[in-house]
Amino acid sequence: MKPLPPPPAIVVLTIVACMISSHLLAQQPDSLKSPTIFRGAITATNNGISLLPTFSLGKPAVIFDLAMGRRLTFEPQMRFAMEGKPWSFIFWWRYKVISQPKFKLNVGAHPSLVFQTNTVILNGVTRDVMTSQRYFAAEIVPNYYLTKNTSIGIYYLQSHGFEPDATQNTYFFTINANFAYIPVARDYFLRFNPQLFYLKMDNHDGYFYTATITAARKDFPLSVSSILNKRITSDIAASKDFIWNLSLVYSFSNTYTSR
Repeated sequence: MKPLPPPPAIVVLTIVACMISSHLLAQQPDSLKSPTIFRGAITATNNGISLLPTFSLGKPAVIFDLAMGRRLTFEPQMRFAMEGKPWSFIFWWRYKVISQPKFKLNVGAHPSLVFQTNTVILNGVTRDVMTSQRYFAAEIVPNYYLTKNTSIGIYYLQSHGFEPDATQNTYFFTINANFAYIPVARDYFLRFNPQLFYLKMDNHDGYFYTATITAARKDFPLSVSSILNKRITSDIAASKDFIWNLSLVYSFSNTYTSR
């Protein structure tokens, strides 16, 4: 029998489930007529950086992001090395618990698969075999808006790995800011997302700083983005002192209203 997540993980998942169910029951019939959003992005990058940004693929990658729904959204993310090998598949379900002009609270959960290539010997022949590790995670995301385009918030994620050789329990906590629109020139702007985060993986932990900078143009689907991550202090063996990437992002979005 596979081990169950520890009590803290159960608490997080219970909170997420209660928030979603209570607000689903409280929805008015008119809310069913609200627009359905379908959006996505295709990212090509010189270095695939993980959801936990102290880790990277270490080579070029392509990432497919999709999101569909209204208040409850399904947001799958498929990550591949540029040569076509799968890197990770994440199947997010997210729910907007509170969506006010000044304060927003989102919760989410996902199962995921992380792929890796291992070298084995079968019948005296050395071969590369692809294996996967299964994870389940939940997140809580509150944000307070200082202005329409400036917010501060925290992000908490906890995940559990199911394979014996996988990290069993991961805790990821960030303090972050979001500057969504910094004018540069006519129709051109920057987005800047700095954050400090604490990461604990089983018995190892560390503190890090990361930032995402995006250059974009109004009403234009292409943008250029870069992630920078610096280790402050850590005893996590696989964490790197400094990583960065440069990405080209194609974004699209459509809105549908049911009648």
